[in-house]
Amino acid sequence: MALDAMRKDLVVGVVGAGAMGRGIAQVAAVGGCIVKLYDAKEDAAKEAQIFIQKMLNRNAEKGRMAQEDAEDAAARIEVVSSMSEFRESHCVIEAVVESLDVKRAVFKELESIVSSDCVIATNTSSLSVSTIAAACEKPSRVAGLHFFNPVPLMKLVEVIDGILTDPKVADFLMVLGRRLGRESVRVKDAPGFLVNQVGRGYNIEAAHIAMDGIADIEDIDRILRDAVGFRMGPFQLLDLTALDVTHPATELIYKQFYHEPRFRPATMLQMRLDAGLLGSKVGRGFYSYDEGKVQLVEEGIVPEYDGRAVWISKVIPEFFEKIRLIVENAGAPIDKGDIPDDESLILVTPLGDDATTASTDQGLDPNRTIAVDCLFGLEKRRTLMKTTITDPIFTASAHGLFGGGKVPATVIHDTPGFIAQRVVAAICNIGCSVAQQRTAAPEDIDKAVKLGLNYPKGPLEFGDFVGADKIVTILKNIYKLTGDPRYRLVPWLRRRAQLGVSLLTQEN
Repeated sequence: MALDAMRKDLVVGVVGAGAMGRGIAQVAAVGGCIVKLYDAKEDAAKEAQIFIQKMLNRNAEKGRMAQEDAEDAAARIEVVSSMSEFRESHCVIEAVVESLDVKRAVFKELESIVSSDCVIATNTSSLSVSTIAAACEKPSRVAGLHFFNPVPLMKLVEVIDGILTDPKVADFLMVLGRRLGRESVRVKDAPGFLVNQVGRGYNIEAAHIAMDGIADIEDIDRILRDAVGFRMGPFQLLDLTALDVTHPATELIYKQFYHEPRFRPATMLQMRLDAGLLGSKVGRGFYSYDEGKVQLVEEGIVPEYDGRAVWISKVIPEFFEKIRLIVENAGAPIDKGDIPDDESLILVTPLGDDATTASTDQGLDPNRTIAVDCLFGLEKRRTLMKTTITDPIFTASAHGLFGGGKVPATVIHDTPGFIAQRVVAAICNIGCSVAQQRTAAPEDIDKAVKLGLNYPKGPLEFGDFVGADKIVTILKNIYKLTGDPRYRLVPWLRRRAQLGVSLLTQEN
């Protein structure tokens, strides 16, 4: 039988009727496939079928699809009592618990039932497709088909080639994904595949920042949400996805990469997991929840600017100009001397350095120095960073100057790379690692991350937006100050920054 994902009589089996399985069954039925749905738990598949029918009817009521189409889709779903009824399926998608032993048992049973040319796909989010397939008699027909939760709303599916996957099988799944209304992205088997690798740059780096005592979780979320444009802060997101789901997956990716430092988990996550602070589903995580509604902490009162003169570092000329305009528009006097007067507020604008290093390297008084992040957020939320010994009077003066108007400002403790610089550089570096290892095409990396994680930009796009040379400077300076190998440069990033070309540039 030739593999044809567009045949009108395509039969798709779905093993597992949980949140993912029922979502897959729904989009397959809407895509015109005949769906056979099975779950080992008694009545689970029937309950899923009823749930799907309600969702389809709701879509019709809201005008998202015609009532007739909703009824036809519901009619294409058949609940089966055993996997033996998958015998006539052209493709079976496994969506059971994330356990290698369980998945291998399912695949072994499926191989004894389905035809020799039936495609068998796994919806695993963290296990190796090649490892799952290794136990199969015909691993060439096994591939990954990783949907995202909630399946009907998330328009991305990763199609993963295992080491032994026949390319025609993945070709079939690429077409099937599009038939199911998803954007299909081709990915080579790797820990975390594509999206879950890049996503670790966001939540792991944020967790390390919190552990370093740089800012509280609310301020970290505010900066990344307001200044950079992420839809949710990393700790809001961890509460939504649930720590008992996210952290074990992070640990697995770290282990599968043989302890690659870029994926090193923060110890606070395991401690919070052990304490049962799982997130919104239990009412307590990084935030508290009342009847499902998050309880946010209000920002403190911004002190008044005391009117003192402001001296601005010219080490990075473009940043000097940005700060000069803000200071002038606020009506503050500018100290134009080559060195600051004794009572002037001193502003530095480092890339990757901390405020202490910027101050001492430039021969400035660290008691009066405040660093300003000029890479992100000057229009929506400004980040101000103290040295270890900045006088509170000067901190308050800077806070009032930069946060006393329509644009809020957040004061943080000293760290290499502020908050936004650290996180965006980590995301970009991991995205470049995915490209370097040829796990996915550069354009697909950005597309998948924006669709699967709702990031404002893809990791390579972020680098091109701020400048690959700036990302390189940030990472080099953080690495120099911390010695932490998770900040070492990926060759893909370094070479394209040296050549002055886009991070999307592929080799000739």
